[in-house]
Amino acid sequence: MKGIEYRGLTRIEGPVVIARRQGNVGFNEMAAVYDRNEGRRLGRVVDMTSDWAAIQIFGSGAGLSADDARVEFLGKPMELRVGRGLLGRVFNGLGEPIDGYGEILSSTCMDVNGLPINPYARTYPKDFIQTGISAIDGMNTLIRGQKLPIFSGNGLPHNKLAAQIVRQAKILSEDGGDFVVVFCAMGVKYDAARFFLDDFEKTGVLANVVVFLSLADAPSLERLVAPRCALTAAEYLAYDQNMHVLVVMTDMTNYCEALREVSSIRGEVPSRKGYPGYLYSELASLYERAGRIQGSRGSITQLPILTMPNDDISHPIPDLSGYITEGQIVLDRELYQKGVYPPVAGLPSLSRLMKDGIGPGMTREDHKDLSSQLFAAYSKVKQIRNLASIIGEEELSVTDKKYLSFGETFESEFLSQGEYENRDIDRTLDLGWQALARLPRDELLRVKQEYIEKYIVPVTGNTMEAG
Repeated sequence: MKGIEYRGLTRIEGPVVIARRQGNVGFNEMAAVYDRNEGRRLGRVVDMTSDWAAIQIFGSGAGLSADDARVEFLGKPMELRVGRGLLGRVFNGLGEPIDGYGEILSSTCMDVNGLPINPYARTYPKDFIQTGISAIDGMNTLIRGQKLPIFSGNGLPHNKLAAQIVRQAKILSEDGGDFVVVFCAMGVKYDAARFFLDDFEKTGVLANVVVFLSLADAPSLERLVAPRCALTAAEYLAYDQNMHVLVVMTDMTNYCEALREVSSIRGEVPSRKGYPGYLYSELASLYERAGRIQGSRGSITQLPILTMPNDDISHPIPDLSGYITEGQIVLDRELYQKGVYPPVAGLPSLSRLMKDGIGPGMTREDHKDLSSQLFAAYSKVKQIRNLASIIGEEELSVTDKKYLSFGETFESEFLSQGEYENRDIDRTLDLGWQALARLPRDELLRVKQEYIEKYIVPVTGNTMEAG
């Protein structure tokens, strides 16, 4: 049904136009703005009073005249056409196909803003997702229904890591559901977008991936809409088609920068570092769309990726993300400079739901004890390296030197792996035990003796003898 049109604009401020509000215009409602040449530009209502409405245009306000422009309120929120045909397709940030094919064949459209999930209807996340990456599977396990962000920095290989997770991730438990990936890139450069598409096509995973690409030259508002389109597609596949969906979103920092830009244009009072005061609720509106719901076999698991400005983990974006999500995987620049890939920092990284997806019947009986021992031993390695930098390595005790040997083995063999190396969970855990074999047995206080006897194979040089 065609909406009512109103002629003339009160004010034009870049991509935001102010029009008189008539009738029941709602927040986030779609609107069409026509210029004098009948060119049509879509936008959405981002603010309003009893007399006027502010419309953010998906694009530029160049060429619009306050006298000649016409505004049509469409009477509905932005919607995404959904169906099984989403799989294998590539869309822009507004959900429009950019892969050379037409719209998907479906009559079902869903509001991109989603519907609030009743907390009582949520089911606790469980089931192990194997990414094939030892640093994640072994020590920061990803659980089905979890939201686990990756904190990176400029120049670190988060794009490679994201592509590797998309290629390799799978659920080991058999519960009758298909596993698919929704990939959303916001504000990425063309070469990064080309890298992802080429990688998905070359490795044959594109058929099970839905891609949303919002390039760096796209309007700011498109970056704000892109993750909502991606999560809407994920909700359809998870809750209507009973699939297990992994949503990878990169880069959330570009999303927040777009939010700050739009907030500044609208003249809002800035908060920490110029970001709007509602940054927390905006991020929560995205992150909280992950999870499992009673009555549906499907689930949504999120891996949002963000680059920390100046590697500052206390910056508002990672800081607020850490409050909302269930842990974080932190990429370390020092490890990256040592040639370790993926450079996942051992100590700052954390998966709060790890305990619910590991152990007998899910991974292996020794997983929990092994992970705890690896964390404790690597923490001591950090302390000993600091001590060695002061007094010199030759002044260290025999046990301390064995910890240094463990640290080198842990980083070079457990943490480090090839970009196309897909390790199963047994291989990951075995590598962890091989690293612990560098330590005296009386230092292994967090693992049961029966696991030590079962899984540790003594290495040469009497490294298993007590210091």
